[in-house]
Amino acid sequence: MNQRAQGYWVVMASLFVAAVLAVLPLPPWLAWGRPEWLALVLIYWCIALPQRIGVVVALLSGLAMDVLEGAVLGQNAFALSVLALLSVALYQRLRVFSLWQQAGIVFLLIGIHQLICQWVQNLQGIGERSLLFLLPALTSALLWPLVLFLLRGLRRHFRVA
Repeated sequence: MNQRAQGYWVVMASLFVAAVLAVLPLPPWLAWGRPEWLALVLIYWCIALPQRIGVVVALLSGLAMDVLEGAVLGQNAFALSVLALLSVALYQRLRVFSLWQQAGIVFLLIGIHQLICQWVQNLQGIGERSLLFLLPALTSALLWPLVLFLLRGLRRHFRVA
């Protein structure tokens, strides 16, 4: 029982760190390419522990992100829930892909996340008119190998199962 509690602690701590990284202030020229840290960490945990981490964790993380960013309540919750649903549905395939194939799938998943968020912002009238809103999907895909190795190392060190 203690092992399971320790595992949840590691998962929640990594999601918290990702949320903090997502709201750290950046210069305007760098903010356009900010990776979607919370989405990256959520994708990893959905692939690594699909029986424990899924749509409910994504929904709660998304609601927390909506509050942190001051976004419309439910924007990130919906987008991250869709992301988690797709990640859990594809986890067996993603595990056997090569690192760069996984990065390509991560690009598509986070691109879907960005499209959902952009759609909600367009409904509000504050959406971006160019395709620059997809830049975080590219930077997230490029950072996927680093996130994968870091979180895999944490999972193995703390024996999260």
